Amino acid sequence: MTSLLNIWWLGLKEMRSLLSDVVMVIFVGYAFSLAIYVQATGTSSEVNNASIAFVDEDRSALSKELINAFYPPRFQEPQAISASQIQDAMDNGLFMFVVTVPPRFESDLKAGRNPDIQLNIDATAMQQASIGANYVKSITNNRIQNFLKRTNETTAPSIKLVVRKLFNPNADSSWYKSVVAIINQITLLTIVLTGAAVIREREHGTLEHLLVMPLTSFEIAVAKVWANGLVILVATAASLVLVVQMTLKVPFAGSYALWFVGVVLYLFFATALGIFLGTISRSMAQFALLIILVVVALQLLSGGSTPVESMPEWLQYLTFLLPARHFVSFSQVIIYRGGGIRAVWLEFLMVGGIGLGFFIYSLALFRKSIAVTK
Repeated sequence: MTSLLNIWWLGLKEMRSLLSDVVMVIFVGYAFSLAIYVQATGTSSEVNNASIAFVDEDRSALSKELINAFYPPRFQEPQAISASQIQDAMDNGLFMFVVTVPPRFESDLKAGRNPDIQLNIDATAMQQASIGANYVKSITNNRIQNFLKRTNETTAPSIKLVVRKLFNPNADSSWYKSVVAIINQITLLTIVLTGAAVIREREHGTLEHLLVMPLTSFEIAVAKVWANGLVILVATAASLVLVVQMTLKVPFAGSYALWFVGVVLYLFFATALGIFLGTISRSMAQFALLIILVVVALQLLSGGSTPVESMPEWLQYLTFLLPARHFVSFSQVIIYRGGGIRAVWLEFLMVGGIGLGFFIYSLALFRKSIAVTK
């Protein structure tokens, strides 16, 4: 009972220390509000407001219809240029796409001669260029097919591909990026808060005060875990409701309680990692450098930035040892697919098991550090 009281009061001390640090409070507030919104909406994997120009050498009804098929918000209003202007326009970055419709295009198409349309792409914006090329191809093919149907011309039979997008019908990237942003902020802020608390106590001499009290290293470490974890948990809940759901309108298909159980398990690992980094660091500057190395690696290998399946095979096996990979996995299952405990129990077990093992190791290292200080 005495040990529990010690953990409780030490945790309250940690929370008061955090709340008295105005810069850290502002940083936490920004990370779980504006940073989430900017990351979700600031970049997009869809084509948006792409510049496009047409070289219309046919000047037929079909070529005009093709030009009119491109409109905002996916594309800017198409500009008409001549063939001699293509090179200079692309060199100066005026257009991302330039479509050239050859002479006699409509008549050749009706005669069954299968004329070509040239598409010039500025591939310096690689992702937008790749996706936009498919947009241009799809829009052009659809307009040509509809035009030929109206003129009673027959076309060669083709397979009709019916696409059904599950869990995100409009392919809105903000739905995915907002949740990944929350996961990244949980990883970063939990490690920063816990590690900074350890270093701050060492630099301010608070650790020496604790050592003269009847306290154990276990009580000190667990107090840091629950206090800092609770702060991040509350910030996560507020961000999920106010930013992700109310502002970005991202639906939550699964159980809130189940997902927050997974968050608590991950916070257990992240706080242990923060204690570990804070223990081996001798200054706040050294701790900041370690944060860059560790957090960036966790975020890149978690599957949030790029699918795990696209990584080298040996690296895929390595990510099984990273709780961040399992955190992203069960978050996608619960939030987007509405999965239950039967779908995520293995990820929960992996996160909890790795977190417990790492906490025991960090606690042993923390205990050794306190013994050296004594």
